[in-house]
Amino acid sequence: MIGCLCLHGFTGEPWEVEPVATYFLEQKGWLVYTPTLPGHGPDGNLKDITYQEWVYTAEVAALELLKRCDEVYVIGFSMGGMLAGYIASKYPVSKLVLLSAAAYYVNPLQLLQELKDVVRLRIRGELDRDEHYQLYRKKVIETPMSAVFQFMQAVKRIKPYLSRVQIPTLILQGELDGIVPRKSATYLYETIGSKVKEIQFLPETKHMICHGFERDQLIKRIETFLCDQSQNSKITNTNV
Repeated sequence: MIGCLCLHGFTGEPWEVEPVATYFLEQKGWLVYTPTLPGHGPDGNLKDITYQEWVYTAEVAALELLKRCDEVYVIGFSMGGMLAGYIASKYPVSKLVLLSAAAYYVNPLQLLQELKDVVRLRIRGELDRDEHYQLYRKKVIETPMSAVFQFMQAVKRIKPYLSRVQIPTLILQGELDGIVPRKSATYLYETIGSKVKEIQFLPETKHMICHGFERDQLIKRIETFLCDQSQNSKITNTNV
């Protein structure tokens, strides 16, 4: 049996990766884990949570899948991408997929453009219906600074492990991402130690990469990568 660990992002929930997780559960019959990281979820409280607890949760889930499955893949979104990279550097998983992975964060230029879009929506009276704005407004208001510090610590502590990743890796990033900049994907591509790695930028996608206009293209790209058994020495750099 194939197992697939899907990790959501900072301040997020498993729904962030739900379209991908559901596809592989229902269409492939894989054993899919989408754990809620400590302090997250509808009733979560990030105030006293440490990044070590997020790492530990990801490790426990990975070990459980490795125990139950013949082969395990790891998919991580945003901060979950960094956790996924750490898992791939330390445990015998087979493939790694990084979605808007936050090796760097906040793209000022694109964030400014998104704020301009928000102004236009406000003028037209449509702001309350813009789910992207409402989601991040809620996150900014409710996230304690102590949790932000733990997120930054997680990124800092995990970065040195990326060069140890030796398994096939797929990196996908939205060109319109206002949270994680393009250089994050490029850094991951250049730093990850695997000789088998691919990078692709989706031109019409923002940060919530699993829920964007190019969702079907994203899922198909991940499926092709994970189901390709011939990846022995391929290195692909798409639209860098």
